[in-house]
This record gives sequence, structure tokens and C-alpha cells, in this order.
Amino acid sequence: MTDKSLRLLVVDDDAGVVGVVERFAGQLGFDVVYRSSGDAALESLAEIQPELAIIDLQMPGVGGIDVLKAIRAEDPRCQTILMTGNATLDTAIEAVKAGALDYLTKPFDSARLQGLLITVREGIRRRERLMAVDADVARQFEFQGMIGRSPAMQELFDSIRRLAPHVRTVLIEGETGTGKELVAKALHQLGPRQGKRFITVNCSAVVETLFESELFGHVRGAFTGATDNKVGVLEHADGGTLFLDEAGELPLAMQAKLLRAVEYGEVQRVGSLETRKVDVRVIAATNRDLRAEAAAGRFRSDLFYRLSVIEIHLVPLRERRDDIPYLTARFVRECGERLKRPITGVTPSAERLLQQETWPGNVRELKNVIERACILTENKILSERDLTSALASAHAASPQAAQAPMPGRAPGPGEDPNAFSTAQRVHIERVLRQVGGNKSAAAKLLGLSRRSLYRWLDRLDLKD
Repeated sequence: MTDKSLRLLVVDDDAGVVGVVERFAGQLGFDVVYRSSGDAALESLAEIQPELAIIDLQMPGVGGIDVLKAIRAEDPRCQTILMTGNATLDTAIEAVKAGALDYLTKPFDSARLQGLLITVREGIRRRERLMAVDADVARQFEFQGMIGRSPAMQELFDSIRRLAPHVRTVLIEGETGTGKELVAKALHQLGPRQGKRFITVNCSAVVETLFESELFGHVRGAFTGATDNKVGVLEHADGGTLFLDEAGELPLAMQAKLLRAVEYGEVQRVGSLETRKVDVRVIAATNRDLRAEAAAGRFRSDLFYRLSVIEIHLVPLRERRDDIPYLTARFVRECGERLKRPITGVTPSAERLLQQETWPGNVRELKNVIERACILTENKILSERDLTSALASAHAASPQAAQAPMPGRAPGPGEDPNAFSTAQRVHIERVLRQVGGNKSAAAKLLGLSRRSLYRWLDRLDLKD
């Protein structure tokens, strides 16, 4: 930190004042940038990104208080000092209420100016040292590519450590985006098969007619198009781990043959009479309730019980909100490093926004939103506005948002009216958040008149 220049923005139309500030600030390691009006300062805030701003209170056009408020809204960590030629108690109170660190009276008392600059400089350095410590603390909660301080995640990490050396089959259950593949990789890396192959098959992406060949392989001439022998993934993973992602999508016809492979370690290529022995750890993952699927006859109960000797359930992000700041810090750090830009964190209001989200896409959705915000922002710290924009894009693109019930539609067959009402409430709240609370814009997006929207707000007990 000692060799880093701190950016100081001076907003004043008096060149003499700027010269005095620049002389003292330069000696203390500040890089001084000058703007002669409030309008010019506001136009270049995103470009300058100052750590400190010294602002004249009375200027033509946009006044000092408005500039100060704009800076604090853009980056609350930026320290601000007001300058005035007519200091009064009222002036001091107004400055502090607006978020100023202090105020200076013109002409300057050089010792006071220097003292304020030193105070700000040391405060920034102390804050960055604390941030570095926080980053080290956050790293203590990282485990095999996952991060979590919450009791649920710490319990998960302990379970993985205990189970990894021993289990042969595992069923991982959890919503989309909760990190099921990361858990599977951790089980592999911490077990005796570390260094052997880890093969992933996304069961929802394999054409049903090709499933048998994909899993077990085939011999030349077994079917039209089989011009060569092919090794299936079970053979390919021999000695290692096979991860079956979205295992609930396995065709019923394949499940009996997979059960035999898991149970007896035998595979038979399509078109061959010969069986081959394999030694494979099978980890299955699903976002479905396979117990219910088995009870309904949509999944073989014998395969379910074989896969679920050990079950691991991943809790959704909305049930472990304590982890959101740590996940956010990690994603911001990774994105900043990848983009080679000094993005260091999020503002308090942005953090509150992230905490309020329901995150139907879980950690994956959070990561995508942070990455989108980092790419689009011009700030060193992600603001609420940055994240609101990124969230709006994510909601517009997400299947959950596209499929959410719209006001005016009646519940469909089998839909619970209470759950339906909750979905309507969530949908309207999300649209309002996307448009910053603008009722006219929200009504337009929802296909309602403004009056109808207000009726829906009242009906669903949504605060205006």
C-alpha cells in the first residue's frame, strides 16, 4: 500500500486553492485531479474513482453538497471534505449530515489541511490492511473449490472429509447451482482414487438412443453407424470415479444395466457377448427427489437404494445467507484478477441487495451476477446500481423468471393457490426491483394498467 498513489479529486473554480491543496497533497503521496465545476466533477466520477474529494461548497451550477452526495452514493468509502469561505455551525452540521469527514475554511490553515490529509491517508491504509486480513479470513472458509462459513457448509465439509476415503457410491441431492459437481470432485480428490480419472456424464444431455453406447461402449457393427469399437465411460473411468450428473434423467431401460455395473463391477458393450470387469466409484447427482421418483415408478427403487448408500443434501443459498459476503468477496476477487482491474468489493447497499435476493439459481446465479457487474462497471467497488442492472439482466434471461406466473392468470390444474399467490408476489417484487420501483414501467412489463398494478399490490399485501 505504501507505494500506491491515492487519488484526490479537488472541485473548485479557484486555481489558487487547487495549487495549495496540490502542493501539500503531493508531498503526502496523493495523485491530485482537478475539476473546475460540480457538473464536470459529476461527469467524470466513474473515470476518476477518488479515494478522497475536497469540494468547494458554493459553486455555480451543481453545488458542493450535491457533488458530495453523488460521490457518497457512487462510493461510500470515498472520504469527502467541504471547503467554504464562510464557515458557521450550520455549515458544519450540514456537511457532516451529508457525509463529509470534515470541512476547511478558506484561506486554509496549512497545518489543519495537512493534518486532515494525513488522517485520510492513514485511514485508507488501515482500512486496506483490514480488508487484506478479511480476505485471509475468507480463505479459511474455502474448501476444495467451495466456500462457506455457515454451519450447513462446515458440516458438509466435515462429511466430505470423513466419507471420501471409504464410500463407493454416493447420491448428492440439491437444487441447480448449489455445487453438486464440486462436492463430487472433492470426494474424488480426497479419496484413494486421487490422481485417477474423474469422468462426468450429464445424463440430461445424452440422446436416449445413445445412452447405452455412451455408458457401456459398443463393438463395430453393433448398429448402423458403429464403424469402430468404442469404449464406454464406465470402462474409461476404470480405477477412478464416474460422476453421473442429473441422474434422474437416466432412461428406465438403462437403469437395470447400470445397476449390474455398479453392483458387480461388470460392463457389456453393445453388440458384444463378453463382459468386462471394472472398478469404478459412482457418484450420482440430481435436483429431483429420487425417493419420490422411485415411489412413483419413474426411477428404479433398487438402483436408487444402491446409489443412495450415502446421501448428501446441499442446502440452497437462500438458507445460508451468511455465506453470501464470502462468496461475493471471492467472485469479485477472481473477476478483478481475470479482468486485470482493481475491483475490490461491493458497497454496503449492494451487499444488502444481494442478501435480499432469493437466488433461485443459487451460487451459480450469484457468480454470474457478480461477473456481469464486474464486466460492466467502471467503479472499483460494485454499487447497488451495478448489481441492480446485472440482476435485471439475469432475471430477464433466467428460465425461472420467464416461467413465473403472471398476474391475472388463474392457478392451473394441481397448482396450490397459496403457492401460486406467493409466486405472483415474488414475480411482481422482482419486476419492481428491476425498474427501480417505477410503477409505470413495472405495469408495462407486467402487461397491466397502472391502476390494475396498484390493485395487485393491495391484494398481495405488497407495500407501496
